[in-house]
Amino acid sequence: MLIIPAIDLKDGKCVRLRQGRMDDSTVFSENPVDVAARWVDAGARRLHLVDLNGAFAGEPVNGEIVNAIAKRFPDLPIQIGGGIRSAETIEAYLKAGVQWVIIGTKAVKEPEFVTGMCKRFPGHIIVGLDAKDGLVATDGWAEVSEVKATDLASQFANDGVDSIVYTDISRDGMMQGVNVEQTAHLAESCGIPVIASGGVTNMDDIQRLSAEADRGILGAITGRAIYEGTLDVAEAQAWCDQQEK
Repeated sequence: MLIIPAIDLKDGKCVRLRQGRMDDSTVFSENPVDVAARWVDAGARRLHLVDLNGAFAGEPVNGEIVNAIAKRFPDLPIQIGGGIRSAETIEAYLKAGVQWVIIGTKAVKEPEFVTGMCKRFPGHIIVGLDAKDGLVATDGWAEVSEVKATDLASQFANDGVDSIVYTDISRDGMMQGVNVEQTAHLAESCGIPVIASGGVTNMDDIQRLSAEADRGILGAITGRAIYEGTLDVAEAQAWCDQQEK
């Protein structure tokens, strides 16, 4: 199971939000490229980048920083989400060296867009499902739909989606623990590997997720916990590697 550090970008800085609220952010660094270097040095094998401004704008806003991180670490797999709503944006990120793009809002509003992009960019598309009480949210979590996360995920089962990033909004940035059962249930119901996000706080969360990894959990994204020191990236990844021996 992969431990995936999150770098959330807002106004060119590395921040963390609570429950996706742009007005409740904590700035952790003025230099996101240095932050990426910190997690690479700690042994991270993948990074999760989010263009928060882009999620609300509907197009990349912090794209230059994403490109700078990809250029600095050409061999590091990177996934990027936030404002990815066109083939042109996807193509630009992949050319810059990003490995996967995460389609969120557009996946909910136009599922056929995901189908088309999987055909055009096979192996490079991740779907981001952010849910509150099991219902999918969109537009930077500003809107909650009537669509169940499990139902939407199942629509993509045959599209060639690489994986799904599943975020429980109610737990994101709140340091309250990850929703292990919901994450595993989603993976089983759609047959697509799922990356857990939201609420990953300490080793207890990693151990609980790892215990259910064979149900389809590929990894865990962690943000506030690694910035505030309640989870150590190197320790967590080493522990997960040990479980697979």
